[in-house]
Amino acid sequence: MVQEYVSPIRVHKFPFEMVMAAYERRFPSCPQIPVVVECVITADSWSADDSQRDTSRRCQLNVEAPYLLKKMVGVDYVYFMQTNHLDLKERVLEIEAINETFSSRVEVLEKCRYYVHPENPQWTCFEQSALLDVKNFFGLESTVEKIAMKQYSSNIAKGKELIESFMKEVEADGIHELKPWKKDDPAHNRELRRIVSRNTEPLSPRANTEPTRLSQPDQYTLDSEYIKRYLGELTPMQESRLLQLRKWIADLQKGKVPSDTTLLRFLRARDFSVEKSREMLSQSLLWRKRHQVDRLLAEYEAPPVVAQYFPGGWHHHDKDGRPLYILRLGQMDVKGLLKSVGEDGLLKLTLHVCEEGLKLLEEATRSSEHAVHSWCLLVDLDGLNMRHLWRPGVRALLRIIQIVEANYPETMGRVLIVRAPRVFPILWTIVSTFIDENTRSKFLFYGGKDYLQPGGLLDYIPKDLIPDFLGGPCKSFVYEGGLVPKSLYVSGAFTERDGEPLCEDSIYRSVSLSKGQVHEVIVANSDPGSVLTWDFDVLRHDVGFTVFRSPHDLSQDMEIAAGCAGGEEVTSALAQAEWREGEHYHKVEPTLVAHDGESIQGSHVMLERGSYVLQWRCEPLDHARAQLMYFHETLASHHYKGSMSSLQSGASGFSCLSTKSAVSSCPSR
Repeated sequence: MVQEYVSPIRVHKFPFEMVMAAYERRFPSCPQIPVVVECVITADSWSADDSQRDTSRRCQLNVEAPYLLKKMVGVDYVYFMQTNHLDLKERVLEIEAINETFSSRVEVLEKCRYYVHPENPQWTCFEQSALLDVKNFFGLESTVEKIAMKQYSSNIAKGKELIESFMKEVEADGIHELKPWKKDDPAHNRELRRIVSRNTEPLSPRANTEPTRLSQPDQYTLDSEYIKRYLGELTPMQESRLLQLRKWIADLQKGKVPSDTTLLRFLRARDFSVEKSREMLSQSLLWRKRHQVDRLLAEYEAPPVVAQYFPGGWHHHDKDGRPLYILRLGQMDVKGLLKSVGEDGLLKLTLHVCEEGLKLLEEATRSSEHAVHSWCLLVDLDGLNMRHLWRPGVRALLRIIQIVEANYPETMGRVLIVRAPRVFPILWTIVSTFIDENTRSKFLFYGGKDYLQPGGLLDYIPKDLIPDFLGGPCKSFVYEGGLVPKSLYVSGAFTERDGEPLCEDSIYRSVSLSKGQVHEVIVANSDPGSVLTWDFDVLRHDVGFTVFRSPHDLSQDMEIAAGCAGGEEVTSALAQAEWREGEHYHKVEPTLVAHDGESIQGSHVMLERGSYVLQWRCEPLDHARAQLMYFHETLASHHYKGSMSSLQSGASGFSCLSTKSAVSSCPSR
């Protein structure tokens, strides 16, 4: 297996000649790098004009490998051959090192280069790369690779620190300035040669010479200081993977290259695997081009219904300097928005928010003292109820989550959930499985009114920036939301084709009922504590809805009860001879009358075994026929143990918890 590693450019804020004098002090041994036992010069020569030097060294290394491994391979030390070419005229030092020990089984080729900074001649740059090819090593190839890369990382981390340390020694010896090599000044060149080859002759101090003082440039190339300032702390291996992905994408794009922060986000999303990051990024770049996402910030205009009823917006920043986005999800009419702007309209709105977030991250990084590469999301669930479990809305939400995670990875730094009602576990169970595990770990939940107590929001958001609707002093310009008037619905925005809201494999069924006719669905329950949920829309006329339970097995009547849409009145599965309500069956949810155009969502915790009956009945009114669409689902008990006691059905956007629960009243707007 062959691995290539590239480190970012290190910048030493000293002239090249001073850096060379400091570099030479690493030999023949270096206490700061104890793995290097000794380096012996095997060849050394200078050109006649003292401008170029070629040096060869044989270096003995005590590799930090397990004792057992050393015994297995029969060595305590490994040897490397290092060749240096110093060109004082061009102000460049090129270093190449290759392993001598086990060279037929493992090949390690390391290349380093010191050269003058292209924008500041008083600074020196350092580049380093390594190529590792483990061909065959007694079945220990993976172990050898890990040891080699650990050693490489350690050397990278110490390199700049060593130059800084040895520079102090150089200055302590009275050397504060070294002029570059000069063609017509042999005496100066000989003195320069003596110092950069660390000749042991006594040095003559230079009187009244101050160290060179340099100013910071306005911008960097991709060097270590740039990475630390604008990208954050990275390990040497992470820096290497960033440079590899950067080179690949530059060769591929042949034009505009994504920012280093973008590359880093995709690397983090794929655990710094260059291959996986490259694949993910390639797909995202194609997606952006296909949908012209780069034009969203300049061209997107929120539809009036979004501007008035979408309860989300940016609100200052958190304590870590992250841009803060507020979403009052409990006040959001998902169905109304989808029927007004459609799923694609809601997706475009979400993408515009993400693009705004990326721009705010750049601004936050420039204005702060550290890199800011993710934002904070504050979600207020006050008002959340079963209407938010409208299945088409959930499916649209899941699609949006998948698109955002695929194209804006690692942008979510923290998610603060406040005022979460007891109904929330149902929605969370459905949605959380589609959220990346790393993102889920960033969620913090506050279910009661203690979110402003110690350990709550004040740990993450400055006190003076807590929004007013949460009891804070800061005026929030995030709209409250509310129900979207049906007059704003757009035909075809969210098409219910042939009674199916999404596609041919819709989970909804259509039913037509004549006067007094019933339609029943029998749900057999063998899992006490599971949750029965339902969602239906009345498309025409009025419909009465009730939920019953019977301890008897009614499963044989399921098909009969479900087939009552043909026009003939069908007897209820509960209308058996000698059966009486309260003895053989009983209501578990009170009858509710849903009117033309209403949407009903609800749930019931099935605490007992038996048959549960969902019953719809056409209310008597002349000879009109009722029409409805419905969906029901049973959610396993193990998701909800200890999280809620019972839930009650809700109508047209309002739903409250059962009186058995800890909440005593419905949320109001």
